[in-house]
Amino acid sequence: MKRRRFGLTRWALSVIVLGLAACTGLPPGIEPVQFDAQRYTGEWFEIMRLDHSFERGLTNVRAIYRLKPDGRVEVINKGFDPKECRWRDATGSASFQSASNVASLSVTFFPPFAGGYHVFALDRNYQWALVAGPTRDYLWILARKPVLAPELRARLVKEAQAKGFPVEQLILVDQSTPRCTPLR
Repeated sequence: MKRRRFGLTRWALSVIVLGLAACTGLPPGIEPVQFDAQRYTGEWFEIMRLDHSFERGLTNVRAIYRLKPDGRVEVINKGFDPKECRWRDATGSASFQSASNVASLSVTFFPPFAGGYHVFALDRNYQWALVAGPTRDYLWILARKPVLAPELRARLVKEAQAKGFPVEQLILVDQSTPRCTPLR
């Protein structure tokens, strides 16, 4: 009986470990870019995203990245909730999945759970980026300014579509001055 229990425990542990690894993996066919992590630091505005529960309904979404002395990256995500008329933020930590010049990181906001963050297209001047999560259900178009020219935005959407992302589901993030929705 003990042997069977150990086998079941080992199996359950394997499933958990594989599940956690899948949360940080790369979608098939997506290759992270090589980059200068220092140049990537600073503030990025979310231009478009695929909808998911942890940002649903938020406007004015942005992320701030800072290199930490231990080699990890501090991540501060911030967005405005117009229904509650308040800012929401979350601070996490990211670790490079391989070398620090490869834009593939594991981001943790609630340990031990981590998510993949993979930059697969990046402007040579670090003015915009296409970022995938662990699957094609996660996509962000980020920029250094709150607005991207429509032609550039369309080009990036087309690039994401060519990589198999469901771009018809992208949400254009409102980056105008935050306004509150009156409670009824």
